[in-house]
Amino acid sequence: MRRIEHPGPVHAQRRLSVDCGLAHARVALAPGATLIDALAAMLDRFGVSSAVATLHGGGFDPFVYYMPALSPTPAHAVYFSGRHEPKGLVRLESAGVTIGRRDQQPWLHCHGIWRDAAGHRLGGHVVPNEALIAEPVEASMWFLKGAAFEVTPSPETAFSLFEPKATGEGASYSKGAFALAVRANEDLCTALEQECRARGISNAQIRGGVGSLIGASFDDGRVVEPFVTEVFIREGKVSANAANELEAQIDVALVDHLGGLSEGRLQRGDNPVLVTFELVIEPTSFTNPWNKK
Repeated sequence: MRRIEHPGPVHAQRRLSVDCGLAHARVALAPGATLIDALAAMLDRFGVSSAVATLHGGGFDPFVYYMPALSPTPAHAVYFSGRHEPKGLVRLESAGVTIGRRDQQPWLHCHGIWRDAAGHRLGGHVVPNEALIAEPVEASMWFLKGAAFEVTPSPETAFSLFEPKATGEGASYSKGAFALAVRANEDLCTALEQECRARGISNAQIRGGVGSLIGASFDDGRVVEPFVTEVFIREGKVSANAANELEAQIDVALVDHLGGLSEGRLQRGDNPVLVTFELVIEPTSFTNPWNKK
């Protein structure tokens, strides 16, 4: 399995999970607000400080984004490009979002795919306070209760990354869900399977899902060789297969540092995280109901 060396000391805990409750809503993000302001307003409306979401349709003008990139210095193993500022209306295809807090203020992590005014299909990391909604965006949101994603320094990677933190609120929406961050060099599918197995979960849906992988291997044999990527989960689940073993089925879209777009189902056991991956797991059944949180 591919591996990357980050500049800092390796953190002993390779997965960080926090129990939470979830509430789901489909909402429309209206024109006239930046992406961060529109989603922060939804957090206020539901009385929480964090959520994960998938976005579909709509448009932005102006719009600013970054691409994944090689690092120009040894201070980081990988980095991000300079600013990309396409002219005219940018039409969103789909995106994944984690909404949380940075320095006690709302912030988000968003990777997506869109088309510029010339029709070119592109992808990358959206700059949330410089993406102004021009046409309504459909958002499917899962609001967290009892946990929140907070931007936290990562000595290992030399970045500041979203990590789930307990908030002390009662997890009163649904039971057994948890927010999860997977650290670098851990296979994404295996990490989800192990976490669900430890919790006695036999079936679960993946909600949200934003991060990076060291290239990618798909279950149809395709391989993304450029190793710096930005990824979001289109759809995912963890369930028991015919041998009654947990199996993660994760469909992703990604852009690599050469500008290539790729989509498909990840090959289990061969997709290590590049920097981080954050998501939420919502169980639908348990092997042992007494394991249910």
